[in-house]
Amino acid sequence: MGSGTRTLAGDRRSVGGFAGTGVLLVALGAAVWGTDTVLRAPLSAAFTPVLLVLGEHLVLALYAVPAVVLGWREISTLDAPRWGALIVVGWGGSAVATILFTTGLFAAFEAGAGSVNTVLLLQQTQPLFAITAAAVVLGERLTAIYAPIFAVAAFGAYLLAFGDLIGEPGGLLSPFTQVGRARLEFALAALGAAALWGTSTAMGRYLGGRLSFPTLTGARFLTALPLLLVWAAVAVPDAAGSFSGGLAEPQVARNLVLLAVFPGLLGLLVYYRGLRSTPASYATLAELAYPATGVTLNWLLLGEPLTVAQGVGVVLVVGAIVAMNRVKSGVRQRGVRVERLSEEG
Repeated sequence: MGSGTRTLAGDRRSVGGFAGTGVLLVALGAAVWGTDTVLRAPLSAAFTPVLLVLGEHLVLALYAVPAVVLGWREISTLDAPRWGALIVVGWGGSAVATILFTTGLFAAFEAGAGSVNTVLLLQQTQPLFAITAAAVVLGERLTAIYAPIFAVAAFGAYLLAFGDLIGEPGGLLSPFTQVGRARLEFALAALGAAALWGTSTAMGRYLGGRLSFPTLTGARFLTALPLLLVWAAVAVPDAAGSFSGGLAEPQVARNLVLLAVFPGLLGLLVYYRGLRSTPASYATLAELAYPATGVTLNWLLLGEPLTVAQGVGVVLVVGAIVAMNRVKSGVRQRGVRVERLSEEG
């Protein structure tokens, strides 16, 4: 078995020959994540955040175990820094971040109007953490066009979340005052989730040079599972009984499976496939497709139509993603090369 190196820009086989589609695939994966809140919210009465996230990962283990077994040859090539990156992705991005987000979301539902918007607003800080991690770990430099496109996408995401506040006291600036009034618990939980998810974007990009996207997805879930089992055993009295009791209602079990399979598994598979050929700093921009999906689902399922401002936000986010897809090859790498196996079999 031989080995070789290849520049990130030249690794086209990793996305099945679909050159230039990486950003769009990342955006599609993020759009699938937009179903998360709709599926997660009804489960707040059945599980604590830790048990809910553990339940997701127990379902996901049905995929993760065979994926890791089949991909063990790839995993065995990881060096110490990449094992560290995998722990960050699994423990940080898959376990801790999801618990923090779920904690913040459940607390926001209890707090009432405006609080969920605060949680969503804080998730828009993910690019800041991802860009920082990408610069430190991957040596990514940004072309001059990135800043204006990012500004357009960020403003579009803001309109998606808060465009309905035009005409209210404080207008579009009122969410910032809501953050100040919100309970410290869910504000910090949401910000912590954003930090971990943003960092995981860069770590996943780092691992993508060694692991195929099915293997990386399975390793992410399986790495998180031991931590979640210990966490639940320590933090939840009679964790097994509480979890079984939560599954007593058939619709709860159904929603748990849907939550694990769609935003959990399918969204992440598509996301990691796109991430193989997309710089982490640009991938995190494409992840702003998430609020577009969330607003659309609220309109279709909850009867809350888009405002004009939110419609403008959809156009801005989608336009920014398409524009970034066209210029993503302009990202310069500071001598970073990805080691990969060049022979198979």
